[in-house]
Amino acid sequence: MRVVEKRIRLTRRGFLKGASVGVSVLGAGALMAAPSDVMAQSFTVLGSDTALVLLKMARDIFPHDRVADKFYLHAIAPYDADAASDPALKALLLDGIAQLNASARRLHGKDYLAIEDEARRVEVLRAIEDSAFFQKIKGGLVTGLYNNPELFPLFGYEGSSWEKGGYVNRGFNDIDWI
Repeated sequence: MRVVEKRIRLTRRGFLKGASVGVSVLGAGALMAAPSDVMAQSFTVLGSDTALVLLKMARDIFPHDRVADKFYLHAIAPYDADAASDPALKALLLDGIAQLNASARRLHGKDYLAIEDEARRVEVLRAIEDSAFFQKIKGGLVTGLYNNPELFPLFGYEGSSWEKGGYVNRGFNDIDWI
């Protein structure tokens, strides 16, 4: 099995290209952080710590080695925006993270993010999978990840075909990853 680096790499050329288009220059501390940490700082309502837990949780619920963190962050970003106007959702998410960490401490003696082994994190998720928090996150991730046109080619989906005569005569049986 091929292991692909999951973090987005910020190159000097890419940063300068973005800066020349009008992207504001980040502080030196932000440049030293991982790109997913920098992107998580955009979670103004829930906070970056919550964003990092949700990111790790998203990667454990729907693990795709070839999908970059930015797509997972894009899938969980609506939670932050919705929590700004919905105090009940904010409470559900923050209480759910607390419940997740309590379960992780009970099972493995440390918080969810501190558990390095994916199988152990999945064990923690299975302990809370019937909770409203887990179901809310899982439900949002389904549409957030699998309804993203940028990811369609990665999953083997060629997009809409009705306007081209359908799939039957256009590679109906050419998926090689099943």
